[in-house]
Amino acid sequence: MNKKDRYIHFIEYFSKNQPNAVTELHYGNPFELLVAVILSAQCTDKRINQVTPALFKQFPNPQALSTSNPEEVFNYIRSVSYPNNKAKHLVGMAKMLVANFNGKVPSDINDLQKLPGVGRKTANVIASVVFDAPAIAVDTHVFRVANRLGLTTNAKTPLAVEKQLMVYLPEDVMGVAHHWLILHGRYVCLARSPKCEACPISWFCKYYEKTHTEAALLKAETLKAKKLKDASKKRALNKISSALKKQAAKSKN
Repeated sequence: MNKKDRYIHFIEYFSKNQPNAVTELHYGNPFELLVAVILSAQCTDKRINQVTPALFKQFPNPQALSTSNPEEVFNYIRSVSYPNNKAKHLVGMAKMLVANFNGKVPSDINDLQKLPGVGRKTANVIASVVFDAPAIAVDTHVFRVANRLGLTTNAKTPLAVEKQLMVYLPEDVMGVAHHWLILHGRYVCLARSPKCEACPISWFCKYYEKTHTEAALLKAETLKAKKLKDASKKRALNKISSALKKQAAKSKN
């Protein structure tokens, strides 16, 4: 199956089964989403949703957060990953929003990336979710699932994945496709143990094709048999070695 066909099947399936996929982060406005996405780096959405209610109550807007300090913010986010750095980023981000953008979250991806704690992935999330821009954010889930499905070819970096996805995905589905890939990676196409047998789109997945064909399964069985044979041989040699050592010890006595 060629790449174009995989994209067609990918869009058809998720458009029918998850047409309104959205982020699992809880937020009420662009500022809150920006804070939540910054916090979510290398952390779970579930954890972020546990800490943001109190954080948003204390700092409901950029102005309130800009007058705080990293030490105060740290107390609200201490349970997330890298809380010290993120606390500094949040305060710095708020100060820049107030000073440079009149307290408003900018829509331009380049402007967003000027904010502390905001990389290309975060900027793309905000641009696509808040401003409906034709952008697609590539996190670890998107990177993994896009490569496994065969939507990308030899894409070694998040930017390479982003560029290939943007070539093949229609602009009107880029934003939601980001969530399709994330949710599929989070609940089905797991990093260590993908649930291939339960996956509804394995029939056009390149990874499944590669790992579950007759030849691949035969190769796996052959390798397993070889390992068992090697282990049996090693046990036999150990037994002989042990017997020889005992015999040598008796001879000395």
